[in-house]
Amino acid sequence: MNIIVNDRMMTLSAPMTVQQLLEHIQCTQSGTALAINQTIIPRSDWYTHQVNDGDNILLFQAIAGG
Repeated sequence: MNIIVNDRMMTLSAPMTVQQLLEHIQCTQSGTALAINQTIIPRSDWYTHQVNDGDNILLFQAIAGG
């Protein structure tokens, strides 16, 4: 399965959830936010939301402010 993470092509050998992907790429920083195909995925869904072939994933640091 091929996905794009922050503009880099990545090949996964097995299906995985968002949480498994983050562990796989060693992205465990607090304050991380994630969008798949321009839709924010809430942290509460990371353990169940499946990454799909062709997904375009954007990882970024959430910043509070106003």
